[in-house]
Amino acid sequence: MAPGESSGYTYEEYKATADWLLSQTQHRPTIAIICGSGLGALADTLKDPVKLQYCDIPNFPTTSVAGHVGRLVFGTLNGKGCVCMQGRFHLYEGHAVWKTTFPIRVFQLIGVKTLIVTNASGGLNADYKVGDIMLVKDHINLPGFAGVNPLVGPNEERFGERFPCMSDAYDKELRSLAAEVSRDLNSCGILREGIYCALGGPSYETIAECRMLRALGADAVGMSTTHEVITARHCKLRVLGLSLVTNKVVMDYESKERANHEEVLQSSKRSAELLEKLVTHIVARMDCSRNTS
Repeated sequence: MAPGESSGYTYEEYKATADWLLSQTQHRPTIAIICGSGLGALADTLKDPVKLQYCDIPNFPTTSVAGHVGRLVFGTLNGKGCVCMQGRFHLYEGHAVWKTTFPIRVFQLIGVKTLIVTNASGGLNADYKVGDIMLVKDHINLPGFAGVNPLVGPNEERFGERFPCMSDAYDKELRSLAAEVSRDLNSCGILREGIYCALGGPSYETIAECRMLRALGADAVGMSTTHEVITARHCKLRVLGLSLVTNKVVMDYESKERANHEEVLQSSKRSAELLEKLVTHIVARMDCSRNTS
């Protein structure tokens, strides 16, 4: 943390933002969905939408990444109250880690019980193909090895305990539901289950780094998600993670392949419709009355 930099938002700031959002809409969502790179169209499927630009929301950070609109959309999806983030916040934009996770605690204060996180990722597992959807079973928060964790600093007990358990970060029942929905949609051939690894970015991984990550057990790699999930679990939200494999990482020094963000956006566009369908059907069959843990 830089000298003089704040250690985070106060509870009162989170509450002020939550109260402001509730004053702008009659929707009372129990599900929040974070739309990753190129996946923001999911928010456009909400019924009776109320759209709020990040720049108009008190205390909200703004996003500067192509493929991230920068808007909150409230509405209903298959009769369930939802709020979608069209664009998230990343460390590589220059945000402090506690800023990247600001919306999660706000969501908890407005009544959200379940968080669905989606992202675009590079496939490390040799069996993965571009267009596959990985059901996140667990994650490796590599920046956390250097102390980059959204819970660093004074703990706010009104959100959660000082040392939250992360061995159940991704809800087992929700993962089972996602697999069941995928079978019913005849898309189980592209649904994988694996481990997501987050790096800081914005540069893509070197070949040596990719080989190391694979040796550590990671199946896909990206530049987001883990900090949001850590914060969500601190708040006792249930979490479902879905990662769209938009490119295969380069593991061979003789390869002429090069990772680039435009490729990620194009691949997301081609496969986003299936991911949207999957999420829509998962939400329809989700039990929102279940207690959080």
